[in-house]
Amino acid sequence: MPSSETIIKELAKNNISLQKVTIKLVENTDKLNKRIDKLLGIFEEASKHVGDVDTDKVRQLTMKLDNLLDQNRDLAKGLLLLEKYVRDKEFSTPL
Repeated sequence: MPSSETIIKELAKNNISLQKVTIKLVENTDKLNKRIDKLLGIFEEASKHVGDVDTDKVRQLTMKLDNLLDQNRDLAKGLLLLEKYVRDKEFSTPL
């Protein structure tokens, strides 16, 4: 059986690894949020010009935007679940 000092060192290493993963996850989430903000700005700008476009084109654009919003929602849910998983793993590590 490993000594308590070895166990403590391993736990410390695991904790540091989990913290690094959490930091990367938060950074990537921040990058994703910035990209979504840019995308939202593009959509807002496009919505100002929708009146100048043919009705069929508007319908197609609306369908594409709805698909993008659904994909974005799924990605956001996945990121939140992943973050929750990492946090649960970090806090459930026995001392």
